[in-house]
Amino acid sequence: MLVGISPLLSPDLLALLCRMGHGDEIVLADAHFPGESCNARVLRADGLRVADLLDAILPLFALDTYVESPVLMMAPVPGDTLDPAVEASYRAAIDRHWPATPPIARIERFAFYERARQAFAVVMTGETAKYGNIILKKGVTPVKPL
Repeated sequence: MLVGISPLLSPDLLALLCRMGHGDEIVLADAHFPGESCNARVLRADGLRVADLLDAILPLFALDTYVESPVLMMAPVPGDTLDPAVEASYRAAIDRHWPATPPIARIERFAFYERARQAFAVVMTGETAKYGNIILKKGVTPVKPL
């Protein structure tokens, strides 16, 4: 265990977050997402909910301030409806750590899959909420003076 780092973050996930550079994207995928089909770098976080994982990751991970939408979710397929509580729980976690982040953008399903293919990694969670996937674009880590 490390002081100040959530026990929800595995050593592999911490290493992955550290290896990411600014502009790299990570997908926190729900349990239904085709992660293995979309990306060669997949980590498992079974049993964890995305909102809880956001709360664990975001104290360590700056979101990109140079893009319009550093946080993306999948738009519903025509005829489907969204549960607004899902996005609200994600936004609450984002606001606790990076409150100036622009609104979460929604992108079409197949565009989301393409972003997942290009992402640095996909983290498969135990999230069961429909449309519970989210993409985070890493920003430049703030430097504290010595």
